[in-house]
Amino acid sequence: MVGEAQSRGPVLVTHALGSYPVYVEPGVLARLPLLIQELLPERRVVLIADARVHSLYRSGDWGTAPWDGESLTFEPGEKSKTRESWGELTDQLTERGFGRDAGVVALGGGVTGDLAGFVAATYMRGIPYLQVPTTVLAMLDASVGGKTGVDTPLGKNLVGAFHAPAAVIADPRTLQTLPEREYRAGLAEAVKHGLIADSSYLAWIESNVDAIGKRDPVTLAHLVRRSVEIKAQVVSGDERESGRRAILNAGHTIAHAVEQSSGYVVPHGEAVALGLVAESYLSETLGIGTPGLSGRVAALLNELGLPVRLPPSISLSRLLDSMRRDKKNKKGQVHFAMIAGAGQMQATDGWTTPVPVRQIEAALTAMEVSRAG
Repeated sequence: MVGEAQSRGPVLVTHALGSYPVYVEPGVLARLPLLIQELLPERRVVLIADARVHSLYRSGDWGTAPWDGESLTFEPGEKSKTRESWGELTDQLTERGFGRDAGVVALGGGVTGDLAGFVAATYMRGIPYLQVPTTVLAMLDASVGGKTGVDTPLGKNLVGAFHAPAAVIADPRTLQTLPEREYRAGLAEAVKHGLIADSSYLAWIESNVDAIGKRDPVTLAHLVRRSVEIKAQVVSGDERESGRRAILNAGHTIAHAVEQSSGYVVPHGEAVALGLVAESYLSETLGIGTPGLSGRVAALLNELGLPVRLPPSISLSRLLDSMRRDKKNKKGQVHFAMIAGAGQMQATDGWTTPVPVRQIEAALTAMEVSRAG
C-alpha cells in the first residue's frame, strides 16, 4: 500500500464550479514551469513566497528549474498573514501593471497559501492560482480545500474567502529541508486526519513513528497522499463548510486560541497538537469520546515530538476569551467538532457541539493543560 503512493495519479478535489487535481509526487517541482504553462495558460504569472522559501527555490535546493518569472516576497511567519501584507501585495501587483489575465503561484507553507490565495481571490475580483506547498502542514491540510484568508488582532482567519486553486502541486522532497521543529509540527494534522476519518491510517501512523521521524521518502509520500485523500473527500462533500467539513476543525478551537494567546509564538502545528489533546479530553468528560481517547492521542503526539502540555505563560482566561470569538460559534456559545473515537466524529446538526464555558474551563483545569507538564 505504501509503495503505491508514488505511482498513482493526482487526487481529485471537486467543488461547485468543477474540480482540481492535487499532484503528490516526489520531484514534481522540477516540472513546475511546464505545469504553470499547462494550468495557467496565456497568463502573466507572479510567484508569491516568503523570503526564505524564495531563496531556497531560486538556489535549486529542491531540484527545481530556474525561475525567471516575476516574484513578490514577504517576511516569513504568521505575523505576515495580515490585512496589511495583503494590501502591500495587491498594491505591488497594481503598480507592476498586472491585470485580469494574471495568475498567482503560492509557493511555501500555510501562511503563504492563505495569504497569496487571498490575494488571488480578491485581486481584480479573482484570478486563478496554484498552491505549491513546501511544508508538512501545508501539504497535508492547508493547501487543499480553497480556504484563503488573513488574521486580525482579534483572531485567526477572520477575514478571507473560499477560492479554489487551479491545482495543488506537492513535492514531498521539499520536506527534507525543513527545520526539525517545523517538520514535526505539521505531523499533528496527519494525526487529526486519522482521528476524524480513518482509524487504520491512525494505526499506520502509530506503527511508523520511527520512519516518519527519519523522513523516509516512501513513508512521507504515503503520509502526504493519504492525508490529502482524506481532506479531499471531506471538502468535496462540503465546499463552504456548512456541514461535515467542520470535522476538519477538530482540535482547532483550542489551537487557534493557543496561537493568539501566545502572540503566535506557539506555531500552528504545535497548537493543533495541544488542541487535539485538550479537545479529546473534553470529549471524554462529556461522555462523547471513548475512554482512553485523550491518552492515546497524547501518547502518539508525544512520540512524534510534539507538545502535549501548554506553556505556563498562557493563561486560562486568555484562552477562553479567544475561544469566545471562534468562527464556529453560534448564538454566543463556543462550539467544538467533537472526536468520538479513532476515525469517528460526533454527528450532530452542523457537526459541532456547543459546550458551556464552565465545562471547558473545568476540563482544562482538570487535565492541567494550562501548565507545563
